[in-house]
Amino acid sequence: MPSRPTLQGPIGVAIAGLGFGEAVHLPALNSIPELEPVALWHRRQDRLNQACTNSGLKGYESWDSLLEDSRVDAVIIATPPAPRYELGMQALKAGKHLLLEKPVALNAQQVADLQREAIGRGLSVAVDFEYRAVPLFQQAARLLEQGAVGTPWLVKFDWLMSSRANPDRAWSWYSQADQGGGVLGALGTHAFDTLAWLFGPVGDLQAVTRTAIEQRPDGEGVLREVDADDIAMINLELQLHQGGVVPAQMALASVARNGRGCWIEVYGSEGSLVLGSDNQKDYVHGFSLTLQRSGEAPRTIQADEDLAFSTTWSDGRIAPVARIQRWWADSIHSGHPMVPGLAEGLASQTACDRTLSSR
Repeated sequence: MPSRPTLQGPIGVAIAGLGFGEAVHLPALNSIPELEPVALWHRRQDRLNQACTNSGLKGYESWDSLLEDSRVDAVIIATPPAPRYELGMQALKAGKHLLLEKPVALNAQQVADLQREAIGRGLSVAVDFEYRAVPLFQQAARLLEQGAVGTPWLVKFDWLMSSRANPDRAWSWYSQADQGGGVLGALGTHAFDTLAWLFGPVGDLQAVTRTAIEQRPDGEGVLREVDADDIAMINLELQLHQGGVVPAQMALASVARNGRGCWIEVYGSEGSLVLGSDNQKDYVHGFSLTLQRSGEAPRTIQADEDLAFSTTWSDGRIAPVARIQRWWADSIHSGHPMVPGLAEGLASQTACDRTLSSR
């Protein structure tokens, strides 16, 4: 495997995409001494100008010009899903490390292509599976590894959100399956990765997906067809890290009026573990973790001190993203593989592809 480029001083990072990129990745970057934001990219000049005025960073409308900037060592790609593969592949060929939002690409083959290119060039690629960086999720992983519930017998994962329950919400790329839209890309990618991390790889899988709201108004008020799924019901088996198989059930929805939020329930031979939140506005603030061992009263569990965030923000998304970015910086400097990276992204996308093909 080729040696990675040796970087002296802070790693210069460009951000592509100015929604989540500007609101979350940029303040996270500013909190990490090992990383230095140096440039922004967006296709629309007016949006780019606004972000550059706010941040004081150099802006690029040309992707090639950004990649030619010698200050740019690494790129965060937080665009909508469809262009991520081409942008990412060009960045890898230009020798840039990557942090990719999820879904990483439109299908597993594209993710595998990116993985092959990154390995061949000795570059670090992170995938923003930020739930792996949330303290209570890390605490749940620790408890499961310690055998707190014994052998898992059943896993349930409900993620029932109302973010797109209003049929007047505008038609966009999210409404289009071929653009990476739908609940699988938004929630399923995280859900599959979380289950694989906590328990083990996805095995057998059967699914039903539906599009509940079949038309939405575009910018001019014209109703446009929606073909991206907004509901997915999935039965699957997980191949446990410690050996054996556990059945799991996953319910995903972005149109669940008064939905219960995000909840993971684990029922095992020695007890149960429940991790969840009904806070639909913030995926860090509001989570609780409850352990109940056989014959005992339920106990509310707090995250161990070593898992706590050193810095928090009013926007709960920033702290776990900053933790992912810090892991990425460590990977770039040390040459150690990045986790979560493209291996995890490929596993998650493969499960999403299988879900769609099993309908």
